[in-house]
Amino acid sequence: MKVIVLAAGQGTRLRPYTNDRPKCMVELAGKPLLHRQLETLKACGIEANDIALVGGYLKEKLNAPGVHIFVNERFEETNMVSTLFCAESFVDPGHDLLICYGDIVYEQRVLETLLRTDGDIVLAADQQWRRLWSLRMDEPLADAETFKIASGKIVELGKKPRSYDEVQAQYMGLIKIRFNKVKDFVDFYNSLDKAAIYDGKDFENMYMTSFLQALIDSGWNVRPALISNGWLEVDTATELERYNKMQSKKLLSSYIELKN
Repeated sequence: MKVIVLAAGQGTRLRPYTNDRPKCMVELAGKPLLHRQLETLKACGIEANDIALVGGYLKEKLNAPGVHIFVNERFEETNMVSTLFCAESFVDPGHDLLICYGDIVYEQRVLETLLRTDGDIVLAADQQWRRLWSLRMDEPLADAETFKIASGKIVELGKKPRSYDEVQAQYMGLIKIRFNKVKDFVDFYNSLDKAAIYDGKDFENMYMTSFLQALIDSGWNVRPALISNGWLEVDTATELERYNKMQSKKLLSSYIELKN
């Protein structure tokens, strides 16, 4: 398996913690988010040499020994899909591809569930997302995105939901592409209309969910790997401070078990 961790963004909502470091290097319970993720990957048998990290903002502050470093030099004016394909040369059609957002942490069981789920593309998704979102914000539905499943396949994600019924789970930012679809995945991206608008964004700024929806609409077999909690997204300074306070009081373990 090859792994690409996306960590080019500026993390403006995590300031002041990102004033002097990339978002993935911000510490949760005394350890950088990136290091927690790398430890979980290693626990599942994935070594540093099979991992690529795509940086951008304060890239010189990235600390990931043994990991291949790529750079999105245009991180200020492009979005996550563009960041992913800055590491296109790292992709190997003979291996499964795992794509990870740089601002998440997750338990080993979450990754293991994703790895054993079959599909052209598999997305880790939290069925108990509303519990976590209620910790993060006052109005969970306001920040949630649609995630609809039919006959075991994901048929829609990333839209603005009108009700909780349209959010059967919440996409986490963990994606697995089966080895025999990796080349097609890259070719699909390169074949997209670069002049088109994708959910209100131009090609270079399309959301990852918009790209995934385009694959779904083209007939790809996109499956969910459903989990129940066991992960965190660290998006704002308020969230980080709340998580750290809960961890110090031993209250965070009902959401995620963090290793020291």
